[in-house]
Amino acid sequence: MVLQSSLKNCFQLFSILRTPKVGFRSTTSGGLIIQSISNDVYQNLAVEDWIHDHMNLENRQVLFLWRNSPAVVIGRHQNECNLRLLRQKNIKLARRRSGGGTVYHDLGNINLTFFTTRKKYERMENLKLVVKALKALRPQLDVHVTDRYDILLDRQYKISGTAAKLGRTTAYHHCTLLCNADKFVLTSVLKSPYKGLKSNATPSVPASVKNLFDEDPSLTCEMLLDAIAEEYATQHQIDHRIALINPADETVLPGINNKTKELQAWEWVYGKTPKFSISTRFNMIYKDSVLDVKVDMDVKHGRIEVCNIDLPEQWLPPALCSELVKSLTGSKFCPNEITALATTLLRVCPQDDEFHSRWNLLCENMIMLM
Repeated sequence: MVLQSSLKNCFQLFSILRTPKVGFRSTTSGGLIIQSISNDVYQNLAVEDWIHDHMNLENRQVLFLWRNSPAVVIGRHQNECNLRLLRQKNIKLARRRSGGGTVYHDLGNINLTFFTTRKKYERMENLKLVVKALKALRPQLDVHVTDRYDILLDRQYKISGTAAKLGRTTAYHHCTLLCNADKFVLTSVLKSPYKGLKSNATPSVPASVKNLFDEDPSLTCEMLLDAIAEEYATQHQIDHRIALINPADETVLPGINNKTKELQAWEWVYGKTPKFSISTRFNMIYKDSVLDVKVDMDVKHGRIEVCNIDLPEQWLPPALCSELVKSLTGSKFCPNEITALATTLLRVCPQDDEFHSRWNLLCENMIMLM
């Protein structure tokens, strides 16, 4: 059984973490197991950044355990997810520092981050440790690691995906493990609804997934966390103790809240989006007519760089359409920005009900593209 303790009450851990400079020093060798008490995706990603940036891992390895409330986490060079559905379901969007594709998190899955020096980085060994822990917990489970560093259940269902960040001297490998996640939401939010989108971003690779709970309903996230922590402790010959950490505690993690704010900022989540272009057509139904509209956009760093809207002739005053295109250029690629621009332009337009109806219809469809 793995014991839990608070970070501040764990004297050995506290002596490791605290230094006059930034936080971490090497006083003992071996391994360390830390679990977040937060379910906030930005706070937990900030802990990853903090450990990577500040902890001396020369004689130590660290396992960080964490779970998130519903969130979609995209890789550093990724831009693929269903933003519209995220907004409808109030699901957070976060961009991590590592590469790889897009993953869905909720309280039905767990996240594991293995920290080492770059020289000792070995993701295959980490995944084998997870598999060993699962088989120790439930020997009947058919789980194995693939050459793509996924963990499969029953030789076909993906239960774990992997990503990593390799720094100059420090590295980490993190992976998910599906226990009882909402598979319907998972599948829906990871599928991009956008047509006519071209990008050089890292593509996500779709896979059939399955929860471990579906295979064995007696399994819980807490059981999985304990089993993995115990196997990690055994392999590293350390105390079977999980230190609980508060990702908002500046006394233990100086500067952590600034890291959290950076990860929440539009400039990071959206501004780091790889350049992409949209070339699409849609139909607008107005009264008894069906109107064909063509839209072309180039988006760089989350802002519209080039925009063109091709409307039926005389449906709206050409000068107004030109003003909309001009206003969109340089604006953030997001619904709130479009709504604000459309409202502002509408105030200086003629007070004509039909004209306003047409204008609102166009703007509503433009927003649907985002």
